[in-house]
Amino acid sequence: MARANADAFGLDGLIDVQCADVTEADVSGCDAVFVDPARRGGRRGGRIFDPEDYSPPLSWAVGAARAAPHAALKVAPGIPHDAVPGDAEAEWISHGGDVKEAVLWFGDGAGDGGPGDRPGDRPRVSATLLPQCETLHGTGLPDPEPGPVGRYLYEPDGAVIRAHLVAEVATAVEGRLIDPTIAYVTTDALLPTPFATAYEITDALPFHLKRLRALVRERGIGTLTVKKRGSAIEPEELRRKVKPRGREAATVFLTRVAGAPAMLIGHPARQS
Repeated sequence: MARANADAFGLDGLIDVQCADVTEADVSGCDAVFVDPARRGGRRGGRIFDPEDYSPPLSWAVGAARAAPHAALKVAPGIPHDAVPGDAEAEWISHGGDVKEAVLWFGDGAGDGGPGDRPGDRPRVSATLLPQCETLHGTGLPDPEPGPVGRYLYEPDGAVIRAHLVAEVATAVEGRLIDPTIAYVTTDALLPTPFATAYEITDALPFHLKRLRALVRERGIGTLTVKKRGSAIEPEELRRKVKPRGREAATVFLTRVAGAPAMLIGHPARQS
């Protein structure tokens, strides 16, 4: 396959393809290194969550990356932040709102530190959204203070949430959190951002199934989009119980506001 790809791009004479155990390869003379470890295993090919169970392990990949002037390691988007080396830049990537992968970048300009994991090193983080090719860089902002639900609710892109950059989004839209533990941002005025989807909220109520069912019936809502964060209720279960019928559409957020179960009802905001 590798040789076929080289032929297709007219690079056959420039590429040396080897079939070997990558952990035995000497990459010290390479200008750049790219490692894409296998992250599935077992009989059923389930996901591997411990980076040291990757094939090759993350520790080997990091060592290989540090031996070259430039390097990139493709890792699972669920990689814990404390597993990111201090001299790397971690980038989470989404496509169409779905988080697809994360990449650890090494070399010139990547990370805060030098070649080791020194105490206090903090990796730089970013979130890139495709296909719009928008990147948000972390600035080390503290979490914003929570406050009451305003007219608008912002749902940050999944890559933004994985990168722990909700504070950067909140600052950009002059917003606040609806709860200290929930990644929803609220504002009183609409400010456009490519890194979150904005919704106009018409109702912010304590969660009550009968009340929601009555609202859906009264407003003729037949298309009910259910989003959840911080709620144990499953969207399909809620739809079965609410039984939406009608020509109107709405979005309901099942979440927590100031620590209490809540339902926020609205629709996508029109951004100019």
